[in-house]
Amino acid sequence: MPELAWMLPCIAVLTTLLAFAWLALAMDAHWRQVHGGAVLTPGVRVTLRVLGGAGLIASAVLCFIADRPSMAVLVWLMQLAGAVPLVGLALAWRPRLLRAAWPWSGR
Repeated sequence: MPELAWMLPCIAVLTTLLAFAWLALAMDAHWRQVHGGAVLTPGVRVTLRVLGGAGLIASAVLCFIADRPSMAVLVWLMQLAGAVPLVGLALAWRPRLLRAAWPWSGR
């Protein structure tokens, strides 16, 4: 099981990034920025918000599985602090990269 020692934190980081991408796409401005003229339907908005919240919870659980609680909280908070600017930079410079988080634009 030594592989889990580095795999779980890596999966937690990816889950955090994906969760924040979903939460960003749940906003009209970011949705239009990523998907062009496609309209964000209320059902998709709710789905993205639920997935974003579930992704953040999943990343926290992965951190707690990977390490002791005091370290897991620290690592998770650092992931949160690092993922937000990365998603923001992607929206600023290459918004189409976030299309991978939700490729179905609804057109």
